[in-house]
Amino acid sequence: MVTSATALGLAVVTLVVFTAAGIRLSRGRVGSVEDLIAARDSAGSGRTAATLVASVMGVWILLSAPEAGALFGVAAVAGYAVGEALPMLVYSRIGPRIRDVIPEGHALTEYVLVRYGGGMYALVLVVSVLYMFVFLAAELTGIAQAFHHVAAVPRWQTATLVGGFVLLYTGYGGLRASIATDTIQTLIVLPLLAAVALAVVLASGGPTVVHRGIVDANPTLLDPTYVPGVRFGIALVFAVLGAELVNQTWWQRIYAADGSATVERGFRVATVANGVVMVVATLLGVVAVGAAAVETGGSGYNAGIAFFVLLESTAGEAVVLGVLLLALALVMSTADSLFAALASLVTADLPRLLKNPDDRTLRLGARALTAVVAIAAILVSLRARSVLRLFFLADLLGAAVAAPIVYGLFSRRLSGTAALASALGGLLVGAATFPFPFGLHRTFDAALGGVLPAPDATYLLPFAGAFLTSTVLTVCLARVGDDEFDLDRLSREIRRLDDPTPAPDGGSPLADHEAGDSAASDVPDDVDGAAADGRALTDER
Repeated sequence: MVTSATALGLAVVTLVVFTAAGIRLSRGRVGSVEDLIAARDSAGSGRTAATLVASVMGVWILLSAPEAGALFGVAAVAGYAVGEALPMLVYSRIGPRIRDVIPEGHALTEYVLVRYGGGMYALVLVVSVLYMFVFLAAELTGIAQAFHHVAAVPRWQTATLVGGFVLLYTGYGGLRASIATDTIQTLIVLPLLAAVALAVVLASGGPTVVHRGIVDANPTLLDPTYVPGVRFGIALVFAVLGAELVNQTWWQRIYAADGSATVERGFRVATVANGVVMVVATLLGVVAVGAAAVETGGSGYNAGIAFFVLLESTAGEAVVLGVLLLALALVMSTADSLFAALASLVTADLPRLLKNPDDRTLRLGARALTAVVAIAAILVSLRARSVLRLFFLADLLGAAVAAPIVYGLFSRRLSGTAALASALGGLLVGAATFPFPFGLHRTFDAALGGVLPAPDATYLLPFAGAFLTSTVLTVCLARVGDDEFDLDRLSREIRRLDDPTPAPDGGSPLADHEAGDSAASDVPDDVDGAAADGRALTDER
């Protein structure tokens, strides 16, 4: 239907246009490492909302969301919609708080290091990097699979082209380039997604014919009380909320917005927009079951590409080309945000790793890290066929650490040890019923003497167990503890990267903040300032 030459030509033209736009719109605006990784106070309400919407929408909405709809029906539609909307609503409340207590911050991990110490910092760093890197690899894997399925384009060509072009403008313009292209991509993606969905439904015979086909194929998909669907939908809410709260992408954009009111408005707009997008994307999977030969079990399982099976059955070449353009815009909008976010996590730590690096060194470091991330993600995507289980494992880790992260922004009474114990407790409860791949659950169960419950294929028990256990432990340990962390330390110790104050000499990121309670203990006003300054962070994450 669509030749590989046509698909590659479309890809190159699209990539060149967005790359040129990213470079052009960020030219002359990146004068320091702060501009590169923070773009502080540079985005108004419209651009903030647009970049929040674009950064959440990856090519996964054409793969994972329709797959969930094909498997679990309208209950999964509701779960995905709430799951993607709720984190944006939460950030509309905590975003202004983050700007208030850490006015010159950059990243989630720098807050965790000062607030909770080295142990929690190490855990959150691993969780955040793992989640975003898996997300990035999944995006490149998804777009490579889409082009291969539709037009037989070799996977390495698509992954290399997309990763290479996005690296060009993200490495040059950093977060500013990402936000600029996100705005354009949002203006393209939203109407294009609506047009494609409408065209597919009409090509399938219209809403009445589609409804009849779903009823004939699997009427339980239209039942909002279908128990497996409800369980899976609720699991998605816990999984996505936990994962997004450790996503550096959102912390960057909190500081890129030009004020707290802009942050609140932007995230509220994204709450509605993301929810609507997920309803449309997930419903496409339900439509596919009624209008195409979608198999949800057995050796012929193809629900993972349900939307593309639907395209093959109903759409003409023009619609297919529109979908490829949509897929490219989706993957670029997410990949550039993840490149910038992953690079910023380490770049903001460089002042503590190097001895008083200058701004040029930090900028070179940020760009080098962006390149390393891009190359690694491309290589992983070339070997991957599905990273869904790894994605869910990263979600489990996020669900376990989310509660203490948020709680510490508002309460003084949670020590580093308590925060780490809460996160690990949640992780243990969640892991007990997590359906680990490669038979690992059976291995763990045998090692523990057969005490583990059966794994939950709908993921409700692991995700809800991790999130709720961590939350309960966080609140209880804070109430019984007697720590009184000085929240003003966050603004004193987390500073801009271009702050003239020299960075502390030597040591690893953990050196200045001992693991456990040392970072959570209060610094009395009458303590000699030199002692506090010796532990200060110089504009790190």
